[in-house]
Amino acid sequence: MSQRTRRDFSRRTNPDTPRHPSVALLIDTATEWGRQVIHGIADYADRQGGWDIWLERRCQQAPGRLPPGWHGDGIIARVADRNLGRYLAGAPAPVVNVSAARIPGIHFPIVSIDLPAVARMATRHLLDHGFRHFGYYAPGGFSYAKAYYESVVESLAEVGLDCSLFLGRRGARAARHWKERQDDLQRWLRELPKPVAVLAWSSDLAREASYGCQAIGLLVPEQVAVMAGGDDRVLCETCNPPLSAVAINSERIGYEAAALLHRLLHKKPCPSKPILVEPTHVVVRQSTDTLAVDDRDLAQAVAFIRANAGTPIQVSDMLRAVPVSRSRLERRFQKFLGRSPAEEIRRVRLERTKRLLAETDMPVPEIAVASGFGSSEYLAYAFKQATGLTPRQFRSRIRGQ
Repeated sequence: MSQRTRRDFSRRTNPDTPRHPSVALLIDTATEWGRQVIHGIADYADRQGGWDIWLERRCQQAPGRLPPGWHGDGIIARVADRNLGRYLAGAPAPVVNVSAARIPGIHFPIVSIDLPAVARMATRHLLDHGFRHFGYYAPGGFSYAKAYYESVVESLAEVGLDCSLFLGRRGARAARHWKERQDDLQRWLRELPKPVAVLAWSSDLAREASYGCQAIGLLVPEQVAVMAGGDDRVLCETCNPPLSAVAINSERIGYEAAALLHRLLHKKPCPSKPILVEPTHVVVRQSTDTLAVDDRDLAQAVAFIRANAGTPIQVSDMLRAVPVSRSRLERRFQKFLGRSPAEEIRRVRLERTKRLLAETDMPVPEIAVASGFGSSEYLAYAFKQATGLTPRQFRSRIRGQ
């Protein structure tokens, strides 16, 4: 149905008021990803004085179609299959694609998630937790899921590791035979070397992996850490245990897609390459909250850092909690994690800072205290060194401001 404010309607009934652009959104409303993309589009449209937006409730699998007789100004769509791509190729308005799928022969301007950046963020998080065995669970037959796997493999190859692949069945038969899919998944999970980190393309596949582990008696996260490639909070938080995930900046994707469509509507030049939006941070939940190393002292030291990262601790404080020599603990940190205890303290603080910047409206000085940096000046210095951005620039970027 058409989404208009009362102010927009009154302007359209006044012939002296300029007409708002009429834009159709063929984006699912059943996933958190889709709803956040739509929020980003609406934010940009509001800053331009308002658009007349046509939008229907739809699930991710439902083919998008325009209403009969629709003759608007522009379309923003998740073009994830060839049929929809061919249909929109004959549409009466320019199209911007927000899907990560790359379909041969279908050419629309693209704004989508940066899959290699998602892979790097996910693997880095799991490597930081000591994992050296990896698996990837993906839906079969989807180019974007394959591209993500290739990025995971490339990221792990940089540190001399590889990744086992499990492709789920696709199509109507796969949906009907959930038990058969679970049997295949459980056999794969059982054969993986332990401890292992399993990355899943989506939150629903991560839930299936977690369920499969529980069905065959594998502990999550102690034996199998499970991580979703995107954070659908309802799916992730209601899983047992709750699922860690990469926070996809979906609202930013929508905002940039709307800005790109705005350029097309005004006949301005547009980039020839896809606009890729980086993820913001890892949402850490219980499914990866473990350290995959067989070293009690190191595990205690890392646990101490995580529990006290919000205070101005130093390595000497950690050594009082874990009574081993500094040189011995330094060697263990380097052997298993590839960094020093001081670097681990700084890394955990920075991750805490990113989460607070992304998920709260806390002022930067308060975040500096809550993340153990003490002062906003020290936080700004450490954050700029690590990310190339100030904390305020980071917050503005992930919120599309």
